Amino acid sequence: MVDLDAMQLFVRAVADGSLSAAGRELGLSPAAASKRLTRLEQALGVRLLQRSSRRLTLTDEGAAYYERCVAILADLDEAHASLGAGQMDARGLLHVAAPADLGRQWIAPLAAEFAAQHPKLRLRISVSDATLDLFEHGVDVAIRSGALADSRLVSRRLALNHRVVCAAPAYLARHGRPTHADDLAGHACLMLHRPGRGILPWTLQTPEGPQALRIEAAVTCDSGDLLRQLAVDGYGLTFKSAWDIAADVRAGRLVPLLADIATPDANIHAIYPSRRFLPARIRLFVDFLHERLQQHEADVLDTVRQAMR
Repeated sequence: MVDLDAMQLFVRAVADGSLSAAGRELGLSPAAASKRLTRLEQALGVRLLQRSSRRLTLTDEGAAYYERCVAILADLDEAHASLGAGQMDARGLLHVAAPADLGRQWIAPLAAEFAAQHPKLRLRISVSDATLDLFEHGVDVAIRSGALADSRLVSRRLALNHRVVCAAPAYLARHGRPTHADDLAGHACLMLHRPGRGILPWTLQTPEGPQALRIEAAVTCDSGDLLRQLAVDGYGLTFKSAWDIAADVRAGRLVPLLADIATPDANIHAIYPSRRFLPARIRLFVDFLHERLQQHEADVLDTVRQAMR
């Protein structure tokens, strides 16, 4: 039978990205932690982690086993919590990942507020426009907008959202205001690119479905936060989430454009590994995010819609 302590060490090592750090949390020396993980791999007959001096990487077998281990340990936590008041106690490490702009403006401050309410919780925030693999990076909750593709994950919609073309008043004063999607070809377009995926297209919603605009990028960048700032500074048009630009629109730094075109929904979701029972820290955090973002949803969307009229 597999040792539950070894299973817990494995899960913590993935979450921490370090076997030594996981061992310290469990009162083990680096050598003892390494031996315990080796015994677990020998008992299972597979390698779970590729280990180097710099990082841990889940193997395919390790990723599948990690999901099951998290589910088993979550079930045990749920069983223990159901016997007392601990069922509403968020504790342990909560690793949250979010896109750069949404993360900086909304998710990180709310996550910090949540952590302050739960003293037994440790918080790790990853803010990046790269799409992190939850299993490989030990992410508990990832916040994403737009289409969701990974069938291994479950999701909960947190807020309605859509993307709009926008620019600074100074840019529009110099170059004119586009009134139709075809006009975009004559403007400096600031576009997001992602490693392995190339430049992300600006997409319209048509009767035939989503359709990518045929435009060329004047500037590409792997950070949506930086693209928004370049737009604020007057370097061109960009295509941003309503949640990302609402504060700039309200302050007059950005103007949303092309009110007559429709764009696909880019609703904000929390995603997490699929399992029957969630640890209290994940369940409570997702509930908290949903409540807080719902309080702002109408104001964010109305701010952008009214500025387009």
